[in-house]
Amino acid sequence: MNRTQRSHLEAALLTRLPAPAAFTAAEVAELPAPVRRHLVGAIAPGTPLAMAVRLRMRGSIKIRRWLPFRARQILAPHRGFVWTARVAALITGSDHYAAGHGGMDWKVAGLVPLVHAEEGDVSRSAAQRAGAEACWAPTALLPRFGATWWADDDTHIGVSHSVDGETVRTCYELTADGRIRSFVFDRWGDPDNTGSWGWHPFGGEITAWATFGGVTVPSAGRVGWFFGTGRWAEGEFFRYRITDLAPITPERRGTSDRVDGPPERAEKDRS
Repeated sequence: MNRTQRSHLEAALLTRLPAPAAFTAAEVAELPAPVRRHLVGAIAPGTPLAMAVRLRMRGSIKIRRWLPFRARQILAPHRGFVWTARVAALITGSDHYAAGHGGMDWKVAGLVPLVHAEEGDVSRSAAQRAGAEACWAPTALLPRFGATWWADDDTHIGVSHSVDGETVRTCYELTADGRIRSFVFDRWGDPDNTGSWGWHPFGGEITAWATFGGVTVPSAGRVGWFFGTGRWAEGEFFRYRITDLAPITPERRGTSDRVDGPPERAEKDRS
């Protein structure tokens, strides 16, 4: 995917943004108490109700062995994402889901094709990824935007919403003060590379949180297949730290790739 194609996909994610509005506790007054505690802790009063964010991250990804990466992303949890990265200074490319189509396109030194896959099973899996990454855009998961929440107990809650007709149900384990400690959802995939796709648990552990532009999000963690099972150690393939994040509202739609800078507040898991 070249830069022009990427820009067109990103623009498709940012059409039909909601009219400006700001968060108040009334938004979540009818939700179960553990869900209210989580959302009120994640969204400061007066925060714009954005349905999309720009973010940057760095970390390591397992491609046979662990390699460093840096990435930027546009994320609209109800519509899709475009994740563009450079891995180990040699591999460049992107994963995406936008306008009903998903895929991945990676090259070595920008010239030699490494991975190219799209449509079908790849699209279905990518749509679910977009939905589950909504924890980085918590205002997009308010009931006014079609999200349905439930609570199993004080520290286990869940949320369901749709991405182009694909329902994503994500379960969260919370800390005592309502922050996400871990997450898991069933994702369509072929993690064993057998050629046979199916439903598999996907999720991860959160190791730090940070506040950007009025939202407090899981800012570091470990992610992969088979979370919560005996195969989690082999399924983990992604470790990340968010360095910048900015909500996208109608007045900020044309903002460049530069986002708001370092977090206003960052905290590690001390539990």
